[in-house]
Amino acid sequence: MPYRILLFDCDNTILDFNTAERNAIAQTFADFGIPCSDDILKVYHRYNIKHWELLENKIETRRQCLEKRFAETFLEIGAKGDPVKVNKSYEIYLSRGHWFMPGAEEMLERVSKTHDLYLISNGNQFVQERRFKSSGITKYFKGVFVSEAVGADKPSKEFFDAVISSIPDWNREEALVIGDSLTSDIKGGNNIGADTLWYNPFGLPLRDGFRVNYEISSWDGLWEILR
Repeated sequence: MPYRILLFDCDNTILDFNTAERNAIAQTFADFGIPCSDDILKVYHRYNIKHWELLENKIETRRQCLEKRFAETFLEIGAKGDPVKVNKSYEIYLSRGHWFMPGAEEMLERVSKTHDLYLISNGNQFVQERRFKSSGITKYFKGVFVSEAVGADKPSKEFFDAVISSIPDWNREEALVIGDSLTSDIKGGNNIGADTLWYNPFGLPLRDGFRVNYEISSWDGLWEILR
């Protein structure tokens, strides 16, 4: 059965989150007098991934996730800073501007004419709304779902139940979940019994425990799957 419904992740799938994150961290740390280098950015990135996965697995709350990633970064690099204030500043910078993943905007323009697109994002509502507006991507989607507004995070059943209940004539056999994250996008698709497409532009290894139906490294590969 051909796919009719495409559920797209946003960060590092449609929009280039790594670039946005790097710029926002550099500006935030500068404001607080905290040193910032490529090595320090890697430390932050490691803790950010760690705590988002704890959030996705319901081990931490959203507030714990957002604050602990900075607290543990500061502890490792020997810096002083209030994680609450730093996180607030970071989110303001993160909300400004946007960058697209290569080929993503052209892909949305084309595929939105033939399929029903829905945007599913883990993230802060304040940040994501501004990034969506800046990039203009919401015009391609029939529905936009941000975890903070939904009240549940990917890959939870609660999040996907909210999405599914808003899609007319939902049929999981006609749905494809698309994203870069194994732990939120692919696992979420696995949880609802839908097919999954792993967008993997960075060539990451597939981890055990995830069922991936398709894997592409660029958006050119999507056309062969959908036609």
